[in-house]
Amino acid sequence: MIGRLLALAGGLSGAVALSQFPEFSQQYLQRLAGQVDALARVEADFDRTATRAGLTREVALDELGTEGFSGQHAADLRATFARAEGLREDLIMLRVAGIYERLVMPHRMADRELLRATWADFVPAVPVSLAGFICAGIGYLAGWGLVAGLLSLLRWPFRRRQVY
Repeated sequence: MIGRLLALAGGLSGAVALSQFPEFSQQYLQRLAGQVDALARVEADFDRTATRAGLTREVALDELGTEGFSGQHAADLRATFARAEGLREDLIMLRVAGIYERLVMPHRMADRELLRATWADFVPAVPVSLAGFICAGIGYLAGWGLVAGLLSLLRWPFRRRQVY
């Protein structure tokens, strides 16, 4: 008996938790798109500066060198450009994927910075807060009362009368 109750509680907890995935993945996708846009601006600015100097992106990065501040800046820019490319690929794949496909694509939602930021602002889409549970309870009681009352009215003409 206890095992069944625990299994039921686990199942309900899992249902509530996983029911949040569509909303969470949507919010992650929105943040991802914003991050891709921001990184595209960084890339465009760097490429524009390199072009004005008559250089390609790679040559401009190489000219920054590998030592000191310029070298660190070049390494940071290379990492930023690589991250931008990976996020762009993730965005493309997640946009074309349906919600159920996204369930099996956790590797496309693995950017730690975006996950942290999404989780920090995430608001559940079902009532899992105290206020939400109270409102859900009130709604449940009101719905139950309404349906029970209607059924009682529908059954009233067909009730058997007790004979004394």
